[in-house]
Amino acid sequence: MTILSKRAPENNLSRDEVCQFVSEAASRLSVQGKRVLVIIPDGTRTMPMPLMFEILQAEIGAHAAACDYLVALGTHPLMNEAQLSLLLGHPVASGMCEKAHIFNHRWDVPSTFAEIGIIPAADVSRISGGVLSESIRIQINRLLLDYDQVLICGPVFPHEVVGFSGGNKYLFPGVSTGEMIHQTHWLGALLGSYNIIGTGTTPVRALIDLAASKVPVPVACFALVLKGTNIAGIYFGPARDAWKAAAEHSSETHIHWVERPFRRVLAVIPEMYTDLWTGAKGMYKSDPAIADSGEVILYAPHITDASYSHGDFIDKVGYHCAEYFLKQPKRFADIPRGVLAHSIHLYGQGTYDAASGVERPRIKVTLATAIPEKRCRDLNLGYRDYKAIHLDDWKNHESEGIKLIPHAGEILYRLKNSSQAKQDVISATAHVPA
Repeated sequence: MTILSKRAPENNLSRDEVCQFVSEAASRLSVQGKRVLVIIPDGTRTMPMPLMFEILQAEIGAHAAACDYLVALGTHPLMNEAQLSLLLGHPVASGMCEKAHIFNHRWDVPSTFAEIGIIPAADVSRISGGVLSESIRIQINRLLLDYDQVLICGPVFPHEVVGFSGGNKYLFPGVSTGEMIHQTHWLGALLGSYNIIGTGTTPVRALIDLAASKVPVPVACFALVLKGTNIAGIYFGPARDAWKAAAEHSSETHIHWVERPFRRVLAVIPEMYTDLWTGAKGMYKSDPAIADSGEVILYAPHITDASYSHGDFIDKVGYHCAEYFLKQPKRFADIPRGVLAHSIHLYGQGTYDAASGVERPRIKVTLATAIPEKRCRDLNLGYRDYKAIHLDDWKNHESEGIKLIPHAGEILYRLKNSSQAKQDVISATAHVPA
């Protein structure tokens, strides 16, 4: 299947253009009489899902035997019907929206999964450059096996674990098990978000694509690139190919290159990120543009907790650099690797001296949230009272090395001279098979 692509000259495809595009894609799939499962993002991604839902229902649902939707939660909290209704732009009741079934990915229920293969330890070691050496079981939501065609429909942005989000990431870890999340995120953390984010070819992406090649149902993908809330481009075809084209577009749209590093960043976290687990993207996306000994402040008065799904583990662990965990492996042996990875990603680069117990971060991470000061300190993060912060005071101070990011979490900021870090990651994947 060749790639279909449509890119808006002025970063805003019309509804008619998107509708025509989906219609042509549907004709290539020959969905007549088929059962189609569409895998979509949850509310933590900017996505014109109401528009896409209407068009998919008109162009695919009207001809297929079924056109249902599975929300790729990973391990995010389940969405209730009010949240699903907002996501789709149409009422969801008793798991139905119009004629479509709407499913949460029940990552919390073991019977959700079917095992479809394994990535041998030798392949894991080769792809990761020896960073990981265990085999990985490939398990996926068994719902996929009840359909004739799987469609991924989601946006592509720079991503801290895999380089760019989207594509097969909606399968692994989107609708797979915690094991895949823990392994891929741990690998990403050890390679370093600072290096990986905004890089197209990464070991993590290679592992995900290898796992996706074992899915026994045909998979195609609508990969969207957004400019604000507008569709700037849409790509369709095999998941890996559509994603690659969208990632190239995203690299032009979603990476802002800066001449000089920022000393301080105030990252305003949108309310679609409901906890620190998701709101940490405000740090990931600004970290590569912050000077050594600088500071990022995550401003999110609506955030009251570190994680709704993993809070107990995070309370035990706190936030630390990779060396902190690598030099104390027995102490953290019972903590899921995905939690350790999240901790490392938010804390950022740093060093840890095991003899003295002294940890030194590259930059300081400060929370200006509704999380109390004591808990912030216990988590090994800084604290500021969000009520004492006035956003207007942070505007127009870039010449002083101070940056206000009003909608943090999707645009990546990078120094122009940081290309070597990206090249190091690319070199690590030079021998990954196509």
